[in-house]
Amino acid sequence: MLDFELLRDKGILIVTPHGPLEKADFERVAKEVDLYLAKDGMLSGVMIYAQGFPGWDSFAAFLAHFKFVKDHQRKVERLAVVTDSDLLKIMPHIAAHFAHPEVKQFPYGEKATALAWLETTR
Repeated sequence: MLDFELLRDKGILIVTPHGPLEKADFERVAKEVDLYLAKDGMLSGVMIYAQGFPGWDSFAAFLAHFKFVKDHQRKVERLAVVTDSDLLKIMPHIAAHFAHPEVKQFPYGEKATALAWLETTR
């Protein structure tokens, strides 16, 4: 289960997982984001706001997640990972080697700081 909010005026997508990720989660997010990108071209940032990584409910969900990242990563300027999860904390170091956006990790309690960092791209 993935909740998301697209702050259209700021060009920022905030995603918050609340349970195992489903294929339909990425289809819903892609539909909304693709409409925004068709008009505006780029997202200033994406925030992953998660206490921990819930995993995927199926292999199809894993593939949908991978496809979403592959299809959208060059259209995002910055990625903020807001978490205290050890697994998610290493993501910025791994992503820096192959992902387009600038990636930075913030402690879970610093959502506002992460949002401010994402806002500095516009």
